[in-house]
Amino acid sequence: MEDHPLWTRRSFLAMGAGVLGAAGLAACGGSTTPAPPAPAEVPKELLDAAVSLKGTSMGMLSQKLYSEAANAALNSSIKKFADATGTTIGNSLVQADAGDVVAKIDAEVKGGTARDLAFMTDSRFVAQFQALGDLEDVSDVVRALTATYGEPTAESKNFCVFDGKWFAIPYHFIGIGSFLRKDWMRDKGISPKEVYSWEELRDLCLAISDPGKRRFGWGMTVNRSGDANGMIEALINAYGGSIASNDGRKVTFNSPETVQAVAFLGDIYTNPKYKPMLPPGVAAWTDSSNNENWLAGILGYTRNQFSVYADSKTKKNPVYDNTHVFADCTGPATDKPLLLGQSQGFVVFKGAKNTALAKLLAQYLVSAPALLGVAKEAPGLALPAWEKVWDADPFFTSGDPAFPIMRKITQQALPLSTKNGLNFPQKASAGQQAVVGAYVLTDMMQQVIQGTAPAQAVQAAHTKMVQIFNQQGLTQ
Repeated sequence: MEDHPLWTRRSFLAMGAGVLGAAGLAACGGSTTPAPPAPAEVPKELLDAAVSLKGTSMGMLSQKLYSEAANAALNSSIKKFADATGTTIGNSLVQADAGDVVAKIDAEVKGGTARDLAFMTDSRFVAQFQALGDLEDVSDVVRALTATYGEPTAESKNFCVFDGKWFAIPYHFIGIGSFLRKDWMRDKGISPKEVYSWEELRDLCLAISDPGKRRFGWGMTVNRSGDANGMIEALINAYGGSIASNDGRKVTFNSPETVQAVAFLGDIYTNPKYKPMLPPGVAAWTDSSNNENWLAGILGYTRNQFSVYADSKTKKNPVYDNTHVFADCTGPATDKPLLLGQSQGFVVFKGAKNTALAKLLAQYLVSAPALLGVAKEAPGLALPAWEKVWDADPFFTSGDPAFPIMRKITQQALPLSTKNGLNFPQKASAGQQAVVGAYVLTDMMQQVIQGTAPAQAVQAAHTKMVQIFNQQGLTQ
């Protein structure tokens, strides 16, 4: 793979279910999924701690990764732990972008039927579960892991800690990337850069588009999806707008900066000038659509978790060698990208029937040997969330040119600030997370595309956000 300027110049600017145990492993995904590598042995200290738990069982809920092989590798590690400890562990997958995952799990917790352990994206879900009273304090586990593995990723200290207590255990770091087709840029005489403004990116995407060759520059939808949510919120933040105040308690969405950002984005989907860069059917895309179209080689730009990058590498897709990774985009309120990344975090639900086993399993899965199989099947999507785990295997430090920059993101000083005083990450907010989960941002953009004035659409979205914050106990 050719060197990317981002990597070589200066540092970063800034429910298919199976019961796992002696009975065997129920496969996740299709039968064509290759067998994952054998996970490492369970450390003696964890085996010793689990002696009294032999013969017991527990349930686990896993946020589905966009790699069947990675899901299978996780199941293999769980099975290794279950077999070694003489326990039975049921693991189910959940699609986190369905929009109702919090409500469903909350009902299970309140009804006494929830799994003991789950991992969910910290910046999207943990504050909501904590505000609902669904989570156990897991500070004891985080203290033990810190003593063994050093500090966890910087952003998790914001999204997993409430009133000085940890309610989620950092599991693995999720790389978020912006991707361009460098061969298409080369064909147009355009040199890659490590950072673009949103306006520069829009113009570049138009320049490299050629519908006659099935080259569509702008590979993002504003239809209901997690990727659209992330892109819309990132653009608004770069313009100096935000859903809430820095303390996460007050809705501040209806601002001139937000209106400017929404008008800019809406113009991409409504102005005939930009029609050549929009792929067919983009208005109806779901979360997997930009992955599929990027891997099919018809998109010039997309913004995604590193799942799409991982797929192109592990499946030897020629798109991988033609991918330019860059550090997201700036806007009028930013001098550098507000790129934080995310982490998956383990949570133990209130009423868990086997809390002790759940905490031991979490400690095993965050370790380098257990994480390695998942990480190799999802390069960049599943990276260490703990300082010393990064150095525990050469794959994490040199398995891909993108990994060193991802590590810098996990350890960067936070918060990152805008020119008008916003700090990111803002304090974890159940209201903000609920707003994103309710797809208020994407619904707002759909209104703009259908002809609603940006200012009016922003005002309507603000009103919905106020209602959601009030429902979350954050009285406006």
